[in-house]
Amino acid sequence: MSSVDGSGDRYVVGVDYGTLSGRALVVRVRDGAEVGGAVHEYRHGVIESALPGGGPALPPDWALQDPEDYRDVLRHAVPAAVAAAGVDPSLVIGIGTDFTACTVLPTLADGTPLCEIPELRHRPHAWVKLWKHHAAQSHADRINALAHERGEPWLGRYGGKISAEWQFAKALQILEEDPETYRRAERFIEAADWIVWQLSGEETRNVCTAGYKGIRQDGRYPSADYLGALNPGLADFVTKLDGPLLPLGDRAGSLSARAAAWTGLPAGIAVAVGNVDAHVTAAAAQALEPGRLVAIMGTSTCHVLNGTHPAEVPGMCGVVDGGISAGAWGYEAGQSGVGDIFGWFVRHAAPAGTDSHERLTELAAAQPVGAHGLVALDWWNGNRSLLVNHDLSGLIVGLTLATRPQDVYRALLESSAFGTRMIVEAFVSAGVPVTDLVAAGGLTSNRLLMQIYADVMNRPLSVIGSAQGPALGSAIHAAVAAGAYPTVREASAAMGRIDEGVYQPDPHNVRVYDALYAEYRALHDHFGRGADDVMLRLRAIRNAAVDAAVTQTESVLEVVG
Repeated sequence: MSSVDGSGDRYVVGVDYGTLSGRALVVRVRDGAEVGGAVHEYRHGVIESALPGGGPALPPDWALQDPEDYRDVLRHAVPAAVAAAGVDPSLVIGIGTDFTACTVLPTLADGTPLCEIPELRHRPHAWVKLWKHHAAQSHADRINALAHERGEPWLGRYGGKISAEWQFAKALQILEEDPETYRRAERFIEAADWIVWQLSGEETRNVCTAGYKGIRQDGRYPSADYLGALNPGLADFVTKLDGPLLPLGDRAGSLSARAAAWTGLPAGIAVAVGNVDAHVTAAAAQALEPGRLVAIMGTSTCHVLNGTHPAEVPGMCGVVDGGISAGAWGYEAGQSGVGDIFGWFVRHAAPAGTDSHERLTELAAAQPVGAHGLVALDWWNGNRSLLVNHDLSGLIVGLTLATRPQDVYRALLESSAFGTRMIVEAFVSAGVPVTDLVAAGGLTSNRLLMQIYADVMNRPLSVIGSAQGPALGSAIHAAVAAGAYPTVREASAAMGRIDEGVYQPDPHNVRVYDALYAEYRALHDHFGRGADDVMLRLRAIRNAAVDAAVTQTESVLEVVG
């Protein structure tokens, strides 16, 4: 952190809402210096097994959150960050936020989450559906099949497939599994927009999530005719979804007296339009020029880059006009499991003595490239791009009795790099240039992983010059919303930072990785493009067994009760 100085200095606060916690960062407007920060862990974390307070058990592939945890970040992390910075709160001129996406919740017309209504609190569908809620895959499959059958014009903008993570699949799941909750929902809103509503008292929508997660293209959402053909009850969905739409960097409103009391910031300061954690990071990395791809690497990875024109890239997450910054077509792709996969191995598979990222990285770095004889598929949490199928699962090929924990760990690191290479090659093949690669996010601290990416991609890898890219990006947007800079591009140039070409590809490693990547690609296409659906069959068997066990448990409880 930089020291606070300069009597004329002003500050902004960026708040980054992640999967497990929220981080607040105080940033100096004139140069982007990060002067104070704080983290608040969500009390409920990710709700995956049962609702809090003895609520019902959840089926497989569910991931929920409690919106009160988001408010607590404002109550705790923001004041703590300002205190850590030693900044007079009166010098703060704006606040910006970013969120995981697609993380959505049903609310009343005044923004009250349905899960906070006593008679609905026991209903799982009344809660926030986190981005990694993947239980709507069958609904996404129907959305895609009907869109292809009807030739819906928006489908190509999303690479030919809508994801189970996105708004329409999750809404259709609510309608068909809990129609009463769907009926009670007067709004269906991204958490990115809901938290801005909480801060300002103003209901808005941001062009980023509306485009990438809400299928809004060329000024329109999917038609009521199409939605009614999916399910007659879904025909009115856009009325729940739509709202005042604002570009990124705009002022959504002013900090309300209630939110000022939570945060300790002055009422009336600028509240920036909501944004997504990955997309907002591009400004922090000074990566708004077309062709500069940013990989934001954490529990998952999101790949974003600006382009000069719209193109249809098979399996991508979308292309949106102004989706990353005004005046450019923003492209998004991603991997739904990266850091989560590495964490899984450390927690559940690494034996004592090697059960830390530090130790496994040290051991893995000592071996020659390819010496483990393994190749893995990075689908522990399904595949977001390019296959857009969250029923796919992980795979490791080449295990022997000589395989060691560090071998598997390195193969998992490499699998994530291979997945990114698939995405980059898809962009390039579709005519979307990728001229530079920039890494951001918490995983950039792993030097072995970064070198693997440079070698697998055979490209220099730059690294964002901030450990808090999303929070810094949100602060940059807050500065624009407050009027300190006329555009996000100018604010990015002054407040963002990047370390160019930190990792250079090693020619020997590149040759070996080319051979391993060929095997990865063969497995990717065999198990992901229909040659062998064993992963899907195994998941169906698992789900049936789990559902039967839950039903049996509920029957026993009813008898006992």
